[in-house]
Amino acid sequence: MPTKFLLLLNFALAAYLTGLIWTVQLVHYPGFAYVAPEKFAAFHQHHTRNMSFVVLAPMVLELGLAAWLGWQGRSALGAAGWWALALVLLIWAATFFISVPFHNRLAADGYSYVTIDGLVRTNWIRTVAWTLRSGLLGWLLWKIL
Repeated sequence: MPTKFLLLLNFALAAYLTGLIWTVQLVHYPGFAYVAPEKFAAFHQHHTRNMSFVVLAPMVLELGLAAWLGWQGRSALGAAGWWALALVLLIWAATFFISVPFHNRLAADGYSYVTIDGLVRTNWIRTVAWTLRSGLLGWLLWKIL
C-alpha cells in the first residue's frame, strides 16, 4: 500500500476518533453527572455497551494502521510516523489503565460524582493525544501531497 494512501487512512480514522472524543469530553462524560442516581446503573450499562460499537473497531483499526504507517513510512515520514504511533499507544494506555478502571468503578458502585469527575478530568489525556495525532497526521498529509 502506498504511504500516501496509508497516511490518508490514518488521518481519516484519527479525525473520526478526535471528533468522537471531543464530543465525549465536552458533552457525554459531563452529562453522566445529570443522570438520576437510581437510573445511573442502567444508563451506564447502556453507554458501555453501545459506545463499544462506535469506538472499538475504529480504535483497533487505528492501532494496526498506525503501526503499519510507522514501519512503512519510516523513510518518507521519518520519526513523525513513529510519533503518530506513540500517540496511539498513549491513548490505549490511558484507555485501559485509567478510563476503564473509572468505568468499572461506576459499573460496580453506581452513581458517584467523584468518580464521574475523575473520568472527565483524566479523559483529557486521550482528548489531547487524539487532537495532537490528528494535527500531526494532517500536517504530514499536507506536506506529502
